[in-house]
Amino acid sequence: MPIPTPARALLRALRARSRPLLLTVCLPAVAATQLACSSLGDRLPSVSQVVTPYQIDVQQGNVITREQAEALQPGMPRLQVRDLLGSPLLTSVFHADRWDYVFTFKRQGQPLQQRKLAVFFRGDVLDRVEADALPSEAEFVASLDGRRLLDKAPVLEASEAQLQAFQARNARAAAPAAPAPATGVAPVAYPPLESTGASR
Repeated sequence: MPIPTPARALLRALRARSRPLLLTVCLPAVAATQLACSSLGDRLPSVSQVVTPYQIDVQQGNVITREQAEALQPGMPRLQVRDLLGSPLLTSVFHADRWDYVFTFKRQGQPLQQRKLAVFFRGDVLDRVEADALPSEAEFVASLDGRRLLDKAPVLEASEAQLQAFQARNARAAAPAAPAPATGVAPVAYPPLESTGASR
């Protein structure tokens, strides 16, 4: 349905009057808000600086400890080496006599742990081993618990006053209760639940 001509004229007049209002009132307000936000943003840290997302621990490869590396002896068959160290992370068709074990461990807030061990075979038996400095099993486990070591351990020792209060409370609880007043009712005697061996 078309708009009648006088209504169109009225709409044109309203639009013409609203443009100066928009330019005089709304644009300065928007500009002031923009300036205030930009100067405030310079002083406040951004969301990415305040909130750090959780990152999962990333482990790749087999954990090889010093004890495992010391157990390797020249002359061991390949299967025994695989049983001791696990499957190698890297094997090559062109270097069939070499197995590479690479271990990396990445945890948020801690430095990257990375170790390498290469096992060389002659035929089907172990020839030699080349490795980085490997931690013992206890050292490796201690390096994983880095966050827990920062927490202060609770004190598990009671003071003398606490021990005396505990003993007094136990003495009161263990004191015999006063005998119940006699009610004049004879106690009821029930037969035993199990039959004795003589009646069988």
